[in-house]
Amino acid sequence: QVQLLESGGGLVQAGGSLRLSCVGSGDISRSYVMGWYRQAPGKQRELVAVITSGGRTNYAGSVKGRFTISRDNAKDTVYLQMNSLKPDDTAVYYCAADRNSFSPRGSGIRYWGQGTQVSVSS
Repeated sequence: QVQLLESGGGLVQAGGSLRLSCVGSGDISRSYVMGWYRQAPGKQRELVAVITSGGRTNYAGSVKGRFTISRDNAKDTVYLQMNSLKPDDTAVYYCAADRNSFSPRGSGIRYWGQGTQVSVSS
């Protein structure tokens, strides 16, 4: 059984930075695709960033140039460095992992973290 544990959320002023971490445990494969979704109140869950086992990345247009996803396969950990944060980035951020590619809303993804709150004040 795979478990994902996120950390690093919090409250920050607009323009600030946060770094999210997600540690995988259990039977997680380094071949898994890993990434981050977020869900703001009253909105649908959306894909923020994804990284393959080989290090290929993809980002939502709204975060491109501000967020960076990376992974350390030796530690089964994926990171999300978030810079130039905006109030619109306020959401619960979820780590996800699966053998298959990620859909825009996360349907069918097998493993999820519990979520970490990111709040950006104006």
